[in-house]
Formats: sequence, structure tokens, C-alpha cells
Amino acid sequence: MDTKKVKNSAHFVLKNRLLWLSLLGLLSTGALTSCGSGIEKPMQTNMPGAPAGGTAQQAAENMAAVPQADTAVGATETPRTLPQLIKKGSLNVVVNSIDKSLKEVSSLVAKQQGDLMGLQDNKPKDPSVRRKATIQIRVPQNKLETTLDQLAKLGNVQNKSITAEDVSQQLVDIDARVRNLRKSEEMTLKIMDRSGSVGDILKVSQQLNTIRSDIERLDAQQKTLRNQVAFSSIALTLEAAVSATPESQPSVGIRMQETWGKATHSVGEFTQALLALMLWLLAFSPYFVLAGAVFYGVKKWKKNKSLPPASRPDAGYDP
Repeated sequence: MDTKKVKNSAHFVLKNRLLWLSLLGLLSTGALTSCGSGIEKPMQTNMPGAPAGGTAQQAAENMAAVPQADTAVGATETPRTLPQLIKKGSLNVVVNSIDKSLKEVSSLVAKQQGDLMGLQDNKPKDPSVRRKATIQIRVPQNKLETTLDQLAKLGNVQNKSITAEDVSQQLVDIDARVRNLRKSEEMTLKIMDRSGSVGDILKVSQQLNTIRSDIERLDAQQKTLRNQVAFSSIALTLEAAVSATPESQPSVGIRMQETWGKATHSVGEFTQALLALMLWLLAFSPYFVLAGAVFYGVKKWKKNKSLPPASRPDAGYDP
């Protein structure tokens, strides 16, 4: 009987302990839930772009999504390459002195690290015609506008223009073709190594020469385009402000000297021609003598023929 009571009392105590543990668990869970809700609210309020009434997990997901969006935007913004342009300039300037302007142009082009590619200076003989000089200039592309502005200060600008041609696509196409040809060259070399007969080797060698010729041609074309992109050309025309003045004409003394020189030269030429004529006459003198004798005989015969018979020189002669 006592043993049964002890068992019942032990069972009661154990049941009470489980009940208290359950109550304590419920209380602790509620406390943690209230604390968690209190922590989540300030996180939601401080979170930029967090939806109202969201949870901390949603806020964390939003935070994780922000750098991904920035990365996506950065990936789409690829660096933009500059266009490959061939620029050409043209300038027509009226100046007071072409000789002085030519010296200034040469000095200016040297300062801009350019080159004078050609010069054509037309000096008219007619004083009423204006003098013109055409110059071909090459300068680095980044100094084209600066050079044109400096050249415009030489005088009064009559015409100024800049043209540009985009060759970016041409350069890209040439690069792609060169790469493909080089791959074909490598494959052809491998085929040549594997070829056994002489005929096959000759065919592959001919194909290899064709490929290399195309590569060299494309390389030269590419270098030409890149050179034209790197350096711009300027066609400069200088025109005199007024026609030639009397100061530019030779003086009276110089004119007299020129006239005397021309006269003496003409006398010398005339003397040489006269001597040459005398030599010709001397060489043909026998023919002239013969022709004169014939002419004289014919003339005398005709004269005797026209006289009366009594007055003829042979009238008293009776055969």
C-alpha cells in the first residue's frame, strides 16, 4: 500500500514538472517572438526601398538585389571605342606677301610636327594677274583644328572647310579578314607537312603563296588607312592681295642689259647664219656657173635669132 502511494506521488510530481516546463517554454517563445518583432521593425524602417509590413528576410533579399542590379548596369556599359576618321582640311587665304607667308607657313607646320608635302607657286608674267601658291600640308589629326586656326591668321580667309570619312568598319573588316587568312595559313602549313607527293606539295605551296599575298595586301591597306587616320591633310591656297606692283618689275638698267644681251645674241646668230649661207653657196658654185653659162648662151642665141639676116654676125660667111 505504501509502495503504491509512493509511485502515485512520484508520478504526480513528474507530471507537475512537465506542466511547468511547458509553461516556461511558452513564455520564453512569446518573449523571443516579441523581441524579434521589435528588432524587425527598426530594420524595416531603416531599410531603403523595403516594402511596408515586410520581414527582415525580405529586407535582406532587397539588400542582396541592389549590388546585383548595379553589376548588371555596369556590365551593359561597355567602353565605347573612338571612331576612326580620315580628316581633310581646305583653306583659302588672301595675304599681302606670298613670299613672307610661305616662310610663316613652313615655321608653323614645323611647330605643329607636320610636313610640307607639296608646293606650287605660280608667278604670272602679266602684272594684272594675281599670284597664287598652293601648299599641301600633313599634320597629326589632333592638331588639325589648331593648325587651321593658325593658318587663318595669315590674312583674310576666303574659304575654310573640314571633311571627315569614317573608316572604322573598314578597319574592323580588314582585321577579321587578316585573322581568318592567318588561320588558313596555319592550316595550310600543317597540310603541307602531311603531304607526301610532290604534286600535292606544289598545290599547297601555291595556295600558301596566294594566302600570304592576300595578307600582305590587306596589311598594306590597313597601314595606309591608319596612317591617314593618324595624319590629316590640309590644302592651303595663298593668293596675293593685289597684282604685281612696279617695285617688283626689273629696273631700267636691268632692262637695258637684257636688251643689249638679246641684241648681241641676235647679231651672233645672224652672223652664223650668214657664214653658213656663204659656205652653202661656195659648195654649189660649180652648178651656179654651169647654170649661168647655159642661161647666157640661150639668151645670146635668142638675141641673134631676132636680128635681121644682114646684121647677123655670120652674114658674110658663105659656105
